[in-house]
Parts: sequence; structure tokens; C-alpha cells
Amino acid sequence: MLHIIKDSCPKMKMLHLIPQVILLSAVMARSAGSATCLAPERPFVPSDPVAAVEYADLIRQDFEDYIRDVQVYFRCLDAERARTFEQAREVSHQYGAFMNENMGK
Repeated sequence: MLHIIKDSCPKMKMLHLIPQVILLSAVMARSAGSATCLAPERPFVPSDPVAAVEYADLIRQDFEDYIRDVQVYFRCLDAERARTFEQAREVSHQYGAFMNENMGK
């Protein structure tokens, strides 16, 4: 009898991991669809004043593009933060429900 209890102990320890693996899998599957917010690269400004004057239109356009892209980046971060916050709230509620149902609390 003691042999059976000893053998089942590691199996019992592994059983408590099943809900965590399921929950982690669900979170990972959802996060695969999440946005990837990439920060724009800084505009290049030549150190040579003659080149800066010569390419002023291109440099100006690079700055305008950067400002536009950084605004898009910030909106992406805000949206991703809101999405992740909502997901964390849902997961927290699911975990609480799981604990109440399965642990008798």
C-alpha cells in the first residue's frame, strides 16, 4: 500500500500543473494575435552643414515622417496596454472561478 502512495505522489504533484498549463496556453494563443509596436528610427541629420542645406527637404520630410510614426507608435502602445489590461482582468477572474470551483474556496 505504501508503494502505491509513493508512486502516485509525483503524479499528484503533476496534476496541479494541468490547469496552469491550460491557462498559459490560452494566454499564449491570445497574445499571438496581439499588436507589435515598433518604435520608429530617429531621423538622420548630417553633421556636414553643406550636406544639411543640400538635403534640407529630405531631412525635413524625415522629421515629419518620424513625428507621424512616433504618434502611431504611441497609439499602438496605448491600444496594446488596454488590450493586455483587459486580458489580465479576464484571466484573473477565470483563475478566481477556477480556484472557487476546484479548491473549495
